[in-house]
Amino acid sequence: MSVIQSIDYAAIGPPVVLGLTAVVVLLLDLFLPPSRRGAATWIALAGTLGALGFTGWLATDNARGTFCYPHAGCAYVTDDFTMFFQLLFLIVLVVVLLLSRSAIAEESLPTGEFHFLLLSSATGMLVLAAGRDLITLLVALEVVSLPAFVLVGLRRGDARASEAALKFFLFSVVSTGLTVYGMALTYGVTGTLQVDGIRSALDGVHVAGGPKSSLAAAAVVLVVVGFAFKVSAVPFHFWTPDTYQGAPVPVAAFLSTASKAAGFAGLLVLLFDAFGPYADVWGPVVAVLAAVTMTVGNLVALRQWHLVRLLAWSTVAQAGYMLVPLGVAATSAGRDIPELKSAGEALLIYLAIYVAMNLGAFACAIAVMRREPRGAITDLRGLVRRSPLLAIVFALFLTALAGLPPGVAGLFAKVVVLREAVHGHVTWLAVVAAVNAVIGLAYYLRVAALMFAGADDEEPVRAPTVAARRSPTVTAGVSISLAATLGLSVYPQPVFDFARHAVGVTNAAHP
Repeated sequence: MSVIQSIDYAAIGPPVVLGLTAVVVLLLDLFLPPSRRGAATWIALAGTLGALGFTGWLATDNARGTFCYPHAGCAYVTDDFTMFFQLLFLIVLVVVLLLSRSAIAEESLPTGEFHFLLLSSATGMLVLAAGRDLITLLVALEVVSLPAFVLVGLRRGDARASEAALKFFLFSVVSTGLTVYGMALTYGVTGTLQVDGIRSALDGVHVAGGPKSSLAAAAVVLVVVGFAFKVSAVPFHFWTPDTYQGAPVPVAAFLSTASKAAGFAGLLVLLFDAFGPYADVWGPVVAVLAAVTMTVGNLVALRQWHLVRLLAWSTVAQAGYMLVPLGVAATSAGRDIPELKSAGEALLIYLAIYVAMNLGAFACAIAVMRREPRGAITDLRGLVRRSPLLAIVFALFLTALAGLPPGVAGLFAKVVVLREAVHGHVTWLAVVAAVNAVIGLAYYLRVAALMFAGADDEEPVRAPTVAARRSPTVTAGVSISLAATLGLSVYPQPVFDFARHAVGVTNAAHP
């Protein structure tokens, strides 16, 4: 067999464009005077839009595979599944770049390093969604994570940021070790790194039984545990609240949306394309993770006083909801191929809607914390009198996350995942999710109601901060998130259709 790989350079266009933009921004930062370094945001935006246009062009083309061996599959594939996630990552990146412009100036963040790290992490996400072998997935996952550690601790001299970055790093090291060990066991059992080859080999191992079966099951569970850290699933979530609170808020928004989506992209590729024959092993594990994650996230969120920390626990709970469709594999009825594909479709729908809502909530939090730097939830009292439009929009995002009108996109998302649990005969998981949805109402509506509450006579009058001026880029970020949330509330069908096509073509292409 020939060891020469075929390469389709057009297929790798989006990550190449984004990676080159990251290098250009870092180099320009060395030569531009401090007064002109703000141009880095616009250069990064231009590169992101270029990658977005390239991805849109690829989405109109047939599936492409590159770094392929003859008759042995491809390491990098651009199909509808890849396009779904790459478009999602790039749209989030555009919004985060807009939200970051004011934070860079106000928190004295190093401009060149910030944009380089952010674009580098996003480049890893683009590759992760297209990876179809274990090495590509692992390297892409580390490219996503390593810049994120530095981004979290980029506020020099801030002890809380350094602590958050260290916790993030230590938990990530442990999860990476488990993932690598699981992948090594997978290679030892199957003799291949290709996703489609692993599935074929595990089919034979599963049928034959014997000593290899338990080893393969251990490998599957270890890999699932490793990716559970990336999506903030309990009990691998401890880094999330401290990291989000210690990081610059735009970075927290990036981690809670794009980074979480990247974890689910890798998890879907592995569970459906590689470990499908062992769905009876990973299905019950994922179902239990879903139930515990949403319950812990919602219960702890009830006791939070800091706005970003509350949103962090909210993202933990939301990760539990997103794991619910994958939990259908806990039953024999849910392990049928059509049912698994339907579960994958439900996850993608929920993920797209969640990203729009949660990104909007973090964008509003950034706007609020420019006025109230303490970030306390009680500081939101009477926000409607100080900034009526911001209060209305923020309340809309919170009610959407709770699954209530007028942002009914969140209701659509919850109905979709509950329906999959019922159809997959995992009724207990559907009941747990429904109860947790009710618990979530308590803290989402508490924050929303506080913004419209009357004045507290005992509360001291606070002077407006210098940063209380409206930022055009933050306003633009909020507006994009609002348009996406309202669009998905009124006409979600395009996302439903795109998700349906995406899960139908997740198998690796052949040259």
